[in-house]
Amino acid sequence: MANEMEPGQPGGAKLPATQDEDRRQALAAARSQALSLDLRAQDNAAESDEIDLLSYWRILVKRRWTVLGALGIVLVATLVGTLLMTPIYRATTSLQIERDTIKVVDVEGVTPVEGGAGADFYQTQYELLKSRALAQRVASQLALAEGETLERLSPPSPWTALRGLFSGGGDEADEQTEAELASRDTAATNFIMRGLTIEPVRNSRLVRVHFDSPDAAFSQRAANSLAEAFIASNLERRFDSSAYAKTYLEDRLQELRLKLEDSERELVAFAQKEQIVGSGDSNGNLSEQDLGSLNAALSQARQDRIKAEARWRQAQASRGTVLLGEIGEASIIKSLQETRGKLMADYQDKLRLYKPGFPLMQQLKGQIDEVERQIAAEVGNIKAAIQAEFLAAQEQERLLSEQMSLVKTDVLDLQSRSIQYNILKREVDTNRELYDGLLQRYKEIGVAAGVSNNNISVVDLAQNGYKFKPSLTRNLALGLLAGLMLGVLLALAFEYLDDTLKAPEDVEKQLGLSVLGVIPLLKLPMTPAKALEDPRSAFAESYRSVRTALQFATDTGVPRSLLITSSTPSEGKSTTALTLARNFAQLGKRVLIIDADLRNPSLHRTLGVDNSAGLSNYLAGAVKATEVIHATDTPGLMYMSTGPLPPNPAELLMGPKMLSLISIAREKFDQLIIDGPPVMGLADAPILGNLANGTLLVVEAGETRITVARNALKRLLAARAHVVGGLLTKFSSKHAGYGYGYGAYNYYSYGGQDEQKKLGRR
Repeated sequence: MANEMEPGQPGGAKLPATQDEDRRQALAAARSQALSLDLRAQDNAAESDEIDLLSYWRILVKRRWTVLGALGIVLVATLVGTLLMTPIYRATTSLQIERDTIKVVDVEGVTPVEGGAGADFYQTQYELLKSRALAQRVASQLALAEGETLERLSPPSPWTALRGLFSGGGDEADEQTEAELASRDTAATNFIMRGLTIEPVRNSRLVRVHFDSPDAAFSQRAANSLAEAFIASNLERRFDSSAYAKTYLEDRLQELRLKLEDSERELVAFAQKEQIVGSGDSNGNLSEQDLGSLNAALSQARQDRIKAEARWRQAQASRGTVLLGEIGEASIIKSLQETRGKLMADYQDKLRLYKPGFPLMQQLKGQIDEVERQIAAEVGNIKAAIQAEFLAAQEQERLLSEQMSLVKTDVLDLQSRSIQYNILKREVDTNRELYDGLLQRYKEIGVAAGVSNNNISVVDLAQNGYKFKPSLTRNLALGLLAGLMLGVLLALAFEYLDDTLKAPEDVEKQLGLSVLGVIPLLKLPMTPAKALEDPRSAFAESYRSVRTALQFATDTGVPRSLLITSSTPSEGKSTTALTLARNFAQLGKRVLIIDADLRNPSLHRTLGVDNSAGLSNYLAGAVKATEVIHATDTPGLMYMSTGPLPPNPAELLMGPKMLSLISIAREKFDQLIIDGPPVMGLADAPILGNLANGTLLVVEAGETRITVARNALKRLLAARAHVVGGLLTKFSSKHAGYGYGYGAYNYYSYGGQDEQKKLGRR
């Protein structure tokens, strides 16, 4: 076997090809691992935006003692504080506040008018109830600042007691200066304001006035005094507003009366000076009335003249009686025309019998001529009458126009002189209206001031005060709520600050590694060696589960050379390496386990093997591999210790002998397990991870920090190590916040319920 393990023998001729093939497989696996890590990181980033209520519940279960501790502290503090508090008694007075009262007189602007729902009105009343002025009035009525009432109801502050202690007890200290009296009045007012609470009754016009104090009787007196003082101050405000308005109107009336007299006197003097009479009447002055009459007469005369001129033009244009129309019909011309017609008819009738020169015919002709002469004379008379009528209308229009011009001149002159008159008259009218309006207002306010209307009434007087606080039940309920909130916040804060990997899901989510197994936590005095003695224990079964998972870690089964490492020391990698080696040997495989932790070895102590010679001697060329490989008590399991610790472990591991050792061991053994050093701070683990076919990263639950594990994984991937998965050790389901029965990781153990209880205690 020694010759077979030597690199120079024919068995080592295939080393370069095997080495290249292994490196290509490791490189492909590392790339696949990095791609898987990126994809899982993206999935984790997407899932981080969703709220997982179950994870919060698990955190609270895990940190339940923090929650319960905070809850207990708050409840105890609340209980002690409640028992030490001074009892406060409350007395309540009910008031009814109406927006409108019985209006004996309704004076606009003096009688308040509330529109709409009156929300602003009631809010104003509530603020008046809480005002400092009302509190000061009540404190004065109760003589709160006098005697020792204030000190009894409101104990002095520590600063006041300290000042009294150092001020001495002389006569000067007993004298109350004006500043001290003012300070006591202010303190009394503040005490009333602090004890007052206003509670409007929904959907009603009622309001409850509460007063709280350490004295039940004083609470009753203060509540009733507040109601009485509020009603009195309301009436005083109403009376004061009316009195102020009346005084103001008296002053304004006196001013307006004098101003009205002066303006009237000035108007009369100006009218006498300018000889203006009747100005300001509804019909105007005399000149304006004459101008209106002349204007109407001139319009009528112009119409008459136009008609007469039209008739005259028609008469001039007519021939005979044809165009005279109704004028001819209304005169004697019509009868003459009828006579002429008869004579003409008679003449024409006899002309058939006689000649025109016949005397009878000459007589008829003379008659006809006479009738025509009369008609012509009558037409001339009518035309002369029409012409005379036209000339008369024309003359009348001319005379009226001349008179109109004269009167217009007089009116314009009067208007120019009346400008100042109108200004003075308007001022007189304005002053008279203001004076009359204020006089009427003054009389109305005088009547309203004598009627006191009150819109506030007491519904229920305050009775003897009842104990209001502290309420032990309410305070404990609030303390319970506050304690739960504080406990939850503390639990979430501690969990946020705790950045360790605690559960398999954390390894998968934060590192992107498949969890090949979960090793339960062993409680003292239980040790891994004792737990492995019982093959039915959950501890042993969990490692057998890891062995099975490793068989499906790659497409070729378990990596022939498997490096077991961790981020930091004491995470259980050596125990894992030895246990897995034994489990593979139990399957009938030839297994070699190498302790490659050349800085802090531990397997030789566990196996009880001498560590005087080992891996370091082989890497240094001092011995052959067969000389430092020893058999163990497990059939099929061989072991190589570290040997003396070298000063330069990384340089030895990077040499060709380590590569030759791993390559030949893969050929001579069915399984090679390498117990490597931690990753962080050392170069050993990345070197071994590059040489091995697969790397198993061990993570201690609740101790390994996320950032440390991530950095360790990055270093391994940077060295092109094929990380087949992660192993979570020292896992406690209760510590992780899952309670009992942690799903798939609650391993079934043989031996019934008693065995399960025994292993649970471990």
